[in-house]
Amino acid sequence: MELPTAYNAKEVEDKIYQLWEKSGFFNPDKLPLRHKKPFTIIMPPPNANGSLHIGHALFVTLEDIMIRYQRMKGRKTLWLPGADHAGFETQVVFDKKLEKEGRNRFQIPKDQLYKEILEFTLANKKVMEHQLKKLGASCDWSREKFTLDENIIKVVYETFEKLKKDGLVYKGKKIVNWCTKHQTSLSDVEIKYEERNDPLYFIKYGPLELATVRLETKFGDTAVAVNPKDKRYKDYIGKEIEIETLLGKNKIKVIADEAVDPEFGTGVVKVTPAHDPVDFEIWQRHINEIPEPKQVIDKYGKLNELAGPYQGMKVKEAREKIAEAMAQKGLLDPAKTQLDYKHNVALCYKCGNIIEPMILDNQWFVKMTAKPKSGKLSLRDSAVKAVKGKKIVFIPKRLEKVFLHWMKNLRDWNISRQITWGIPIPGDPSGQVFDTWFSSGQWPFATLKSTEKGDFEKFYPTDVMETGWDILFFWVARMIMLGIYATGEAPFKYVYLHGLVRDKERQKMSKSKGNVIDPLGVVDLYGADALRMALIVGNTPGNDPVIYEEKIKGYRNFATKIWNASRFVLMNLDGYNANIKIQLSAKDKKTIKDFQKTAKEITKEMDEFRFYVASEKIYHYFWHTFCDKIIEEQKPRLYPLSPSGSSGRAKKEKAASQYLLITLLSESLKLLHPFMPFITEEIYQQLPIKNKRDCLMVETWFEK
Repeated sequence: MELPTAYNAKEVEDKIYQLWEKSGFFNPDKLPLRHKKPFTIIMPPPNANGSLHIGHALFVTLEDIMIRYQRMKGRKTLWLPGADHAGFETQVVFDKKLEKEGRNRFQIPKDQLYKEILEFTLANKKVMEHQLKKLGASCDWSREKFTLDENIIKVVYETFEKLKKDGLVYKGKKIVNWCTKHQTSLSDVEIKYEERNDPLYFIKYGPLELATVRLETKFGDTAVAVNPKDKRYKDYIGKEIEIETLLGKNKIKVIADEAVDPEFGTGVVKVTPAHDPVDFEIWQRHINEIPEPKQVIDKYGKLNELAGPYQGMKVKEAREKIAEAMAQKGLLDPAKTQLDYKHNVALCYKCGNIIEPMILDNQWFVKMTAKPKSGKLSLRDSAVKAVKGKKIVFIPKRLEKVFLHWMKNLRDWNISRQITWGIPIPGDPSGQVFDTWFSSGQWPFATLKSTEKGDFEKFYPTDVMETGWDILFFWVARMIMLGIYATGEAPFKYVYLHGLVRDKERQKMSKSKGNVIDPLGVVDLYGADALRMALIVGNTPGNDPVIYEEKIKGYRNFATKIWNASRFVLMNLDGYNANIKIQLSAKDKKTIKDFQKTAKEITKEMDEFRFYVASEKIYHYFWHTFCDKIIEEQKPRLYPLSPSGSSGRAKKEKAASQYLLITLLSESLKLLHPFMPFITEEIYQQLPIKNKRDCLMVETWFEK
């Protein structure tokens, strides 16, 4: 059959995806009998709160390449798709929607708000699924999961109860990271740090002088601390000193603690347990020496009644006013103030507002470094052991060190959120919900335990977890710890981490910069295959890939080249019989042998997760070897110029040439298929080859 003159990606891609869905081969249970050994990827569930972005297109492409490759190699492939309710992140997106409508979530009844967010999320979820299909995702839609499915919540609750029984969950009054804009606590990994310049003030506390940035918290000071080895202050340790404050005279105790850096400022620090996590820990170590913490800043970032005349002021304004008043009273020397003191400031990772450390009641925490009552390893130690013991392999390897370094400094995990949207914490009277990473941290085993009967036993542990390096701690570490804890086995064998997509100036893509590429927009323009190739070629794991429209356009041209070459081969198959024996020349045999060598190299790259190399090799082979050399060399054999062209010899030459071309074309399409599935499937359906399968996606990969 003759292919149309031009390749119409828009027309072909929808038709081909319907063919795949109708075939049933996305479902591992419906694959041909040769597909026996399972190969599983659980899709990182995209947040169901908006359209897919270019980062989603990258993960879909990488995972689809892995699945299509393994399916062709005869593995019983399951790529389980899903969507994440994305708790706090969805709440933030919905807040923006409400702001545009002139509404405020704090004025909407809780039940109504939940219902509105659910409708919003489910509508986005449908859009997102359609977009995943447009990108060619060959996942098993019959097993699709949502993080708010009842049977997922059931698994999450079971894990929570197990942690409680093991003594790894506790509820208490503890310091947390508080976002004054979003009115919720956040875990340590949801904080971003930014270097800023702020004034460093030197203030007098009786006979001592100390340096601080946060003057506004001084009304909550319960002690001053020095390092026990600092000889300058050894005579003050354990004594009360009389101090003058803006609210009158007071007494405060001097304590010694190793956490104090003698090199910072004067070597003396004020201890404000209610507003600093380090100070909170100092208080806990000296709980019998110093008073209870005093909260002087409220949940909205304003000073309260303990601040006297500064009550109701926001932090920045209060700091300036306090500095002026202290200077006037001789409690602060303006000449000593360092106006450009550089330090790291903790910010909410979503809104960029400064985090206000705050002590809250009834907060739920998971112990990360304590042994469970069962006597097994702690959550942290079990994960570290699995990684060090190569039960889990990181790609790229360098991120293993980053993971292990982070695990050293792990603190207990605050899993309670003061928002409406999420999975309610059972038995919590204040209506808090789980941190979304607590539920999504159970995703690999929760999904398989809640789909088809026997899926967990068949497909767990999974083979690859592919996601962005930026959520290594948010999500991957949580999955490893909770997966081992709940099932006794690491949830996946490989962690493949991709980078953050950047523009050709290596700038991060953002709406404010106007450099965002809409993946579905470029699919409409150039086709999904072109976008997929542009995302993969040159994209090494762990590094930030560069993507721009000209690159995508370039791979659209490659798709056109594939189409035109295939059209040429099919147009020149008149009289070709796939069932008769063909006599190949020594050069023909060498040409096939050269292809086999290339195919072996590509297979090795695929096995070692070097898709960026494999894609480039097949690109260069097809364009520069098959099209530019082999097809051109075969034209005289296909169109003999002499009158003897109809002789037996000429016919044999033509048949050998046809065999060579159709063989190399069909085998090349197999190698191209994981990267460019739509165009390769469309061409494959027209090929006159022996033992043809229903779909190229279940053809046998090149065998060594």
